[in-house]
Amino acid sequence: MTSTEERPERSVPKPVFTDAEAGAKEFPDSGPSARRYNYFKPAKRKQTHYEDVTVEVQPDPRHYLSQGWIYGFADGSAGYPLTWTKLKAWGVDDPEPERGPGSGGRHVADWPAHGWHEFRDPNEEWELTMYRYNANVVRQVTQNVENARQAKAFQQWTPNWVRFVERNVGAWMHIEHILGLYVFAACNRSGPTNMHNTVMAVNSEHKIRFAQDLALYNLTLTEEIEGFDGAAHIEAWNSDPEWQGVRRVVEALTAVDNDWGEMIFATNIVFESLLGELFRSGLVMQSAAGNGDYVTPTVVGSGEYDYAQRDLRWTVAAFAPLTQDREFAEHNKEIFNGWLRHWVPLAIEAARTMQPLWSQPDAKPPRFEDSLDRAKNRFSGILTDLGLETPKELNQ
Repeated sequence: MTSTEERPERSVPKPVFTDAEAGAKEFPDSGPSARRYNYFKPAKRKQTHYEDVTVEVQPDPRHYLSQGWIYGFADGSAGYPLTWTKLKAWGVDDPEPERGPGSGGRHVADWPAHGWHEFRDPNEEWELTMYRYNANVVRQVTQNVENARQAKAFQQWTPNWVRFVERNVGAWMHIEHILGLYVFAACNRSGPTNMHNTVMAVNSEHKIRFAQDLALYNLTLTEEIEGFDGAAHIEAWNSDPEWQGVRRVVEALTAVDNDWGEMIFATNIVFESLLGELFRSGLVMQSAAGNGDYVTPTVVGSGEYDYAQRDLRWTVAAFAPLTQDREFAEHNKEIFNGWLRHWVPLAIEAARTMQPLWSQPDAKPPRFEDSLDRAKNRFSGILTDLGLETPKELNQ
């Protein structure tokens, strides 16, 4: 046989694909979007990274745990009890499936996510964002204070302003520490979903970081200003009449009986708008420049930004839907109004107790009544955003 002769075609079985081989079947998560979760409905057309790492990460037997909660508390309650607030969202009163030997978990196909799971944080906070934000704030505050130290700016302060800052700005760090640790951190495990618990943890971080900013600032002033009493804030918080009304409200917030909703509502809606912004924006930030101080507003302003641009946003987004809930709108409005009737008079009384502070600086801020009226108007606007009416107690 020569090399030019063709070989006869060999008879070899040809492969026949039957779609039974491994990897042949196409699954919903087999395509390019395999890393995008599809077990929840995103708020917009496309789910965000925030939703991927927070939405329904917390297990819930109303969705996936067909065997029921796998852990519980000593009093018999299990998981994340929905009874830890008087507020309600649609679906929470539906009976749970019967569970037991041979029940197979009793999945319920028409038992949708209850209304609490509709909440989305407008700030889209999760682990990376909270670290990045707080690091940026600390970096900016540190640079501002260091620049002032290098420029000997603290020597321009008037004597009365030195006394005002050491007692009153220092006293505010107690409030931030208490609210951060004993309100927001204490409630962070009580929310009905991971989205709620995440924002409460972030809010706690804001408060504790701001308290630390004020403490470090106090130490700097002790070093830079001759005669500055870095411990005067303790006596002011414990004894000064101007602070005792605020102190009573703060301590009452930490003593709310087993209702995370009331603690957060009373703090971020009532206390912060009627007392927090009143002191920070209505007094400190208005008075500082006239008394030779351009540094304190940058420190206090970071805490003001935390609340006004971030903490208030998530609070309104969490509570506003409850006043329009498909099942419990009227119930929730009644609860909110009851809380307003209780907390608003306490806040107004505490605000009026603070009035003498407006007379202490040499360069006076706007009149106390004007500052209080501005805080009341701000508060009324927040209530409108929540779908609530302004209580008559605000006129006290």
